[in-house]
Amino acid sequence: MSVLLAISLTTGVLSGLWGWLSVSLGLITWAGFLGCTSYFASPTEGPKGLFYSSISNLSGVFWATIIIKLSQYFAIEIISYVVIAFVVFAMCIQARLAFLSYIPGTFIGCCAMFASDGDWLVLCSSLVVGGVFGFLMKSSGLWLHEKVASNTANQEQPTP
Repeated sequence: MSVLLAISLTTGVLSGLWGWLSVSLGLITWAGFLGCTSYFASPTEGPKGLFYSSISNLSGVFWATIIIKLSQYFAIEIISYVVIAFVVFAMCIQARLAFLSYIPGTFIGCCAMFASDGDWLVLCSSLVVGGVFGFLMKSSGLWLHEKVASNTANQEQPTP
C-alpha cells in the first residue's frame, strides 16, 4: 500500500468522524477543515508542526480581530485600508519568531475570522481541533503504511 493510499484512507475516515463530531460539539466544520489543511500544508511535521500551524492560525484570528476593531473607530474608509496594511505587515514580520514562522497559517486564521461572524472562541476551538484531526490523519496514515509494508515484507520472506 502506498503512502498516498494509506493517508487517503485515514483522512477519509477521520474526515467523516470530524464532520459528525464538529456538528455534535457545535464547532464550525469548515474551520476545522482549515485547521486540518493548515497542518497538512505546514513545512514542519509532527507535534511541532501541529503546534506551529495551530499557533499561527490563532495569531491570524487575533490579527483579524485587531483589523475589525480598529476599522470600527474610523469614519474615513481609507484609514481602514491603512490599518489593514500595518496589520498585514505585522502578520508577516512576526515570522521572525520560529513558532510563528508559518505565514500561510496566520492568513488562514485571519480569513477564517472574517468568515466566522466574529465567534472567535468557537472558531479557535474549531481550528485547533481540526489541526489535531489533520495530525491524526497523517500520522495514522503513515502508521498504516508502515504496518502494511512490514506485514508484506514478513510474508515475502522464505521460511527455512
